[in-house]
Amino acid sequence: MTQNAARGTLRDDDRSDPPPDENVTGTEGGADEGTGSGGERGGGGGSRTRRGRRLLKWSAAVLALLIAGSAAAGYLYYKRLNDNIDKQPLNLGDNKVAAPTPNAAGQTPLNILLIGSDARDTEENQKLGGARETFGSTPLADVQMLVHLSADRTNMSVISMPRDTLLTIPKCTDPEDGTVYPASQGRVMTNQSLGRGGPGCTVATWQELTGIHIDHFLMVDFAGVVSMADAVGGVPVCVDANIHSRTSTGRGSGLKLEKGTTYIKGKQALQWLRTRYGFEDGSDLARAKAQHMYMTALVRQLRENATLSSPDKLRRLAERATEALTVDPGLDTVKKLYDLSVELRKVKPERITMTTMPNRYVGARVEPTEDAEKLFRLVREDIPLDGKGVKPSGKPERSVPSDPAAPDDEIAVQVRNGTRTDTEGAVPGRASAVRSLLEDKGFTAATADTESSLSEQRTVVRYPSADLEGDARRVAEALGLPESSVERSTEVSGVTLVVGADWREGTAYRAPEEDDTTPESAQPLNGADDTACMHVDPAFSW
Repeated sequence: MTQNAARGTLRDDDRSDPPPDENVTGTEGGADEGTGSGGERGGGGGSRTRRGRRLLKWSAAVLALLIAGSAAAGYLYYKRLNDNIDKQPLNLGDNKVAAPTPNAAGQTPLNILLIGSDARDTEENQKLGGARETFGSTPLADVQMLVHLSADRTNMSVISMPRDTLLTIPKCTDPEDGTVYPASQGRVMTNQSLGRGGPGCTVATWQELTGIHIDHFLMVDFAGVVSMADAVGGVPVCVDANIHSRTSTGRGSGLKLEKGTTYIKGKQALQWLRTRYGFEDGSDLARAKAQHMYMTALVRQLRENATLSSPDKLRRLAERATEALTVDPGLDTVKKLYDLSVELRKVKPERITMTTMPNRYVGARVEPTEDAEKLFRLVREDIPLDGKGVKPSGKPERSVPSDPAAPDDEIAVQVRNGTRTDTEGAVPGRASAVRSLLEDKGFTAATADTESSLSEQRTVVRYPSADLEGDARRVAEALGLPESSVERSTEVSGVTLVVGADWREGTAYRAPEEDDTTPESAQPLNGADDTACMHVDPAFSW
């Protein structure tokens, strides 16, 4: 794996680098990575996103209950904090995802998308992020993490999506000027979504890919990471050898630490979150792992750090947090942020699971794998990623199609034979047999592809665009296929049924028993693991 093969979360290294002798937090990757497939550059985007700061800023809102010493002064200060918070619409896409069905106790899960913007829209952000030539350009969503709080509030799951994930970005409309950004032509990098109207387009992109209903978003930029790390007094991180993230050409975050555990804050905290060169194989996947370690340590600090009981420190924390955040209207006051913090604090660190979306390389980029869809399903069905607890009863609703299904006899569905496996050949005539089954059920426009022989572990119904989702779901329903078998894919041009190795014979589909274990490819990290230590590439040790 090359050092620039995988991109990850915070747009640290890949804008462009300051000269090696500049005393700023360095970046990796040259200007060539800041253009082209890495994201569309252009004027006008930076001023739109004087965005927020980073995960766990909700804890700052505790101050709202501590500043009411006098009614008048308390109210004015409370209003000032509220005015600090930037607000943006939650979802800029046309398609919505239904909220999960409440459990027996009437509880529903809570899903919050955390976005890290690489915007250089202020001098402070430009200094911290380097890359002067990108000042004021279109921002990129280089950190994307979905936080899932279970319906019963006993556990929390976090999924990071690498920033170079290739996917289709849906149509989004800018809430400020009405600019309509059409759906991307083919797959592009997920971090471009932020530049298509704001964080609400990133939310729309996640919902399209995962089928997960998103309740809120919180966004943060470079300066926010620094100010919040200072406010909490530092976060403990560990490396298994001395590290200096700096190449001979001056690339790298500039992080310099001695072997063992160090409490980092300010610029050093930002460097840790941005480091790629020097951690493990130099990939963005390694960087995501380091970010997970930082975040779980930050959670423990916020729960254990007694200094946060100081009113002065809480006031400072509240000021920085509210100035830092860009949120959706559902979180646009200190009171709402405080209420969210109360919910999140119900989960103990040992019930927090950090993961990275399972992926595979496509050239220098990555795409979701079958394990990624499994991870999304576990979250949709509110199944704990730590393997503890009981699977919730009942099935949550999935996305509501933008267009209802056409009449059965008008749905054009192509049937393909995917029954070939590593040990068995394809079942002859299987596509034609299932096409006949569909025809008997009224799908008279169904056709069979008798030329290709595919290998598909499970039977799936794929569709290329939102306007065909209703048709695809109707086909799955008619055949008794589970909702998880319906997938959006740019590899098909119409509704396509691939008969998999799980349906080699018969006319009645019997769904295999679902495996509810978290895939190892998601690299799960437990929130209570305070022994985790990043491996240092010997080439970057000193």
